[in-house]
Amino acid sequence: MKLIIQIPCFNEAQQLPQTLAELPHAVEGFDVVEWLIIDDGSTDDTVAVARAHGVDHLVRLTSHKGLATGFQAGIDAALKLGADVIVNTDADNQYYGPDVARLVGPILEGRADMVIGDREVTGVEHFSTLKKALQQLGSWVVRRASATSVPDTTSGFRAYNREAALQMLVVSTFTYTLETIIQAGKLLVAVDHVPIRTNPTTRESRLFPSMGAYVRRNAVSIFRIYAQYEPLRIFWSLAALIGLASLGVWIRFTVAYAEGNGKGHVQSLILGAVLFIAAVVLWALGVIGDLLAAQRVMTQKTFERVRRIELELGVAPSHYEPGEAGQPQPAAGAARGRAADAAAAVTARSDPARGPSEQEPVQL
Repeated sequence: MKLIIQIPCFNEAQQLPQTLAELPHAVEGFDVVEWLIIDDGSTDDTVAVARAHGVDHLVRLTSHKGLATGFQAGIDAALKLGADVIVNTDADNQYYGPDVARLVGPILEGRADMVIGDREVTGVEHFSTLKKALQQLGSWVVRRASATSVPDTTSGFRAYNREAALQMLVVSTFTYTLETIIQAGKLLVAVDHVPIRTNPTTRESRLFPSMGAYVRRNAVSIFRIYAQYEPLRIFWSLAALIGLASLGVWIRFTVAYAEGNGKGHVQSLILGAVLFIAAVVLWALGVIGDLLAAQRVMTQKTFERVRRIELELGVAPSHYEPGEAGQPQPAAGAARGRAADAAAAVTARSDPARGPSEQEPVQL
């Protein structure tokens, strides 16, 4: 069993040593524990610091792509490096490193495919009262949208087993935390949570310049992600509300007309017509969105199958570099060699020169 702990980084040269110092090199239940750094286009000495502190693997993106892209790149690389379980943590040492063992517990016990670390935000001292309230409100909304029981949906300290990681497809360019929970709730992924500890804050978050930006971006992200999976519920609910509003306006006009005051309320008739047209448009958008959601499900299943084929063929991780100096690198040439061997095996199995009894089915 191999555990890979991945850490997305962007200009974290100062914070990374403390974060790595707390991470375990061995966890009960695993034969191998390795560290993977995803360098998201850092301009400081993040990579050099990572190498100096014994990181096993590096994924270096050529430019700054954002946290969600870095997370997805790390998941892809960890799978190709043979991880059975992947733990994601932040580079700013927000989470208590030894709690990795607590985080992977439900996966080792076979109770969960994906585990979220619960910071128990009401007890986090450096969170303001407003931030705690917003965290709880946002988590409640995501629980409703995902049909899960995760109390801390924005926590980046989480673990995935191999099957859950294979199904994860992050579309958002801003955050992966909310999308992966809603996605897991709609897929065959068992989600659990465990209480974790946090360290004192060392710097302010770089994701949100202000509390207003935090609320705005998360609200937009939740709406977009949920609308991708439940478009009928979103758009038909809005259509029903606007349709009722148009009906109310028309009733007002009808009453006025019956009383002989219809000429003075023509604007109500026009407003009702506009609202009714808007309701019809939203209803149509719900139908179109539902068709697109079905296409998304098929695309996601195709993506999962492609991932499995790549793992079977031994495709090397993208943007990969070895960690410590002298550590062997799974070179692209070696991966191509494995792919060529697999392709040769496929050709041999389907060679018409061989008899029917000699041909074997191909399983990918």
